[in-house]
Amino acid sequence: MANGIFRIPAPRNEPNLSYAPGTPERAALKARLAELSSAELEIPLVIGGREVRTGRIAEVRVPHRHGQRLARFHQAGPTEVQQAIEAAGAARRGWAAMAPHDRAAVLLRAADLAAGPWRQTLNAATMLGQSKTVQQAEIDSACEVIDFWRWNPHFMERILADQPVSPPGQWNKLEARPLEGFVFAVTPFNFTAIAANLPTAPALMGNTVVWKPASSAVYSAWQLLKVLEAAGLPPGVLNFVPGPGRAVGDPVLASPDLAGLHFTGSTSVFQGMWRTMAENLPRYRSYPRIVGETGGKDFVFVHPSADVDQAAAALVRGAFEYQGQKCSAASRAYVPEGLWPRLRERVLDLVRSIKMGEVEDFSTFMGAVIDRGAFDSIRKYVEIARASSQAKILAGGRCDDAKGFFIEPTVVETVDPRFQLMEEEIFGPVLTVYVYADLRLDEAIDLCRTTSPYGLTGAIFARDREAVADLTVRLADAAGNFYVNDKPTGAVVGQQPFGGARASGTNDKAGSLANLYRWVSLRAIKETFDPPTRIEYPHMKEP
Repeated sequence: MANGIFRIPAPRNEPNLSYAPGTPERAALKARLAELSSAELEIPLVIGGREVRTGRIAEVRVPHRHGQRLARFHQAGPTEVQQAIEAAGAARRGWAAMAPHDRAAVLLRAADLAAGPWRQTLNAATMLGQSKTVQQAEIDSACEVIDFWRWNPHFMERILADQPVSPPGQWNKLEARPLEGFVFAVTPFNFTAIAANLPTAPALMGNTVVWKPASSAVYSAWQLLKVLEAAGLPPGVLNFVPGPGRAVGDPVLASPDLAGLHFTGSTSVFQGMWRTMAENLPRYRSYPRIVGETGGKDFVFVHPSADVDQAAAALVRGAFEYQGQKCSAASRAYVPEGLWPRLRERVLDLVRSIKMGEVEDFSTFMGAVIDRGAFDSIRKYVEIARASSQAKILAGGRCDDAKGFFIEPTVVETVDPRFQLMEEEIFGPVLTVYVYADLRLDEAIDLCRTTSPYGLTGAIFARDREAVADLTVRLADAAGNFYVNDKPTGAVVGQQPFGGARASGTNDKAGSLANLYRWVSLRAIKETFDPPTRIEYPHMKEP
C-alpha cells in the first residue's frame, strides 16, 4: 500500500517532428526503414506472456510493393482463443488489485519509449506495413500513440478523483472497479494509434484484454506489443491473438466471461457482433459494454462566403491523405455554383501536384491502398462513376496493381445528390462533389444532413459568422466531430475527442474521460461513523 496520494504527470501532446532534409530524425528513420525492410519477421501469438506458434501462417506484404513479404504471422483458432480467455482471467485478479498509479506507470513509460528509442521502429513499421507516408506515420504511430498513453492516465486520475458529497457523520466513496470478465479489443489496419488505444484503455482501468489486431496491420501491432512489454506490462494483461475474424471472434463472443467489446472497423462487422452478443445475453455473467467506431461518409459543406483556397486545400488533404483510408476522410462535398469554377480549378491544380508512389521516398504524398480487397472495392466505385450519365470523373480514375495497390486521387462531379458515391462509404481516394445553386442553400444543407446514414465527421467553410452559427446548429446530428474552416480529419487526443453516432458508432469519444468510463463498473460505498441504535423516529412520539 502506497503511503502517499500520487499525481499523474501533467499530459502534453507530443510535437510532430519535421523530417526535413538534414534533420537527425530523417536519417534515423531512413536507416530503420532499411533495417526492417531487409529482415523478414515471424510473428507468434502471445498468450499469458508466452509466445505461441500454431503453424497456421498468413503473410504481411508491403502494399506499395506487394512482391515483398515483410512478415509471416501465426493465426489463432478457437483453441488458442480459449487459452487467451483463460490467461486474461488468471491475470485479472493481480492486475485489478494493482494500484492505479502503477498501472498508469506502464503506459507513461511506454509513451516515453515510443517518443524515444522506439519512435522510428513504430514509424517504419507503419510506413512499410500500411503504406503511410512519413507525415502520416509520424502523426499516427508516433504522436497519437504517445498522446493516448500520456492522456489516458490523466483522464483516469480525474475519474478516480470525482467523489460524492459526504454530510456529517458519514463518508461516501465511489470506486471505479474494472469490469467482471475480460475485454475483447478488435483493432483496424488504418491507424497504429487505434491499435495502441483500444486494448490499453480498458487495461489501464484494471481490465485484462484479448486483442485481435487486423490481419493487414499485424506488423505494427506486434511492435506496439513489444513496446508495452519493454515498459513492464505484466503477462496476461494483453493477449495477442491475430487471426481470421470468425475464428477469433466466435469463441470470444460465446464466452460467459466477455465483459466488453472495444471495436473499430466496418459497420457490417460491428452490427453482426452486436447481434451475436444480443443473442448470447442469457449466457453472459454481466451485460457486456459495447464501444464501437465504424464508418463514415464525411462531408465538406462549402458556403458561398467561403475562402476558395482554404476550401480547396482542405478538400485535397482531407480526401487524399493516407489514400482516403481514414474513417474521417472527406468523401462528399457540397459546393455553391458561384464558387465552383474557381474551386474546381484550384482543386484540380492541387490534385495534379500529388506524387503517388513508394513511401520510402519522402517526397511522396500518397502511397498504396492496403490490400487486394480494398483495391478491388475502390476500383468498383470508380467504374460506377465512369459508366454513369449522372457523374463525370474530373481527375484521376486510374488503378494500377502491377507493382503495388495504387489508385489515383479521384475527383468525381455528380448532378445527383443521392448518387451512389455520395451515399456509400468507399474508404479510398475518391471525392464526389455535388454543385448546388446558391439560391437553394437551405435545400443543400438538408441534403448534407440527411443523405448519409453515418455521423462521424464533417466540415464547413464559411467566412460569414451568421452562416457558421446556422450551419453548426443545423448539422449538429450529422457529425460527432465537426470542423469549422478546417478539413474533417486530424483529431488530436486531449483536444478533439473522437467518435460519431448514427451508423458510425457509439460515440464514446476516444481520447477523453467518456471512453474510460465505459471500462469501469462503479461501486458506491457508504460508511456511517455513529450508526443509530434505536428504530424510532421523532414524529412517532406523542405530544
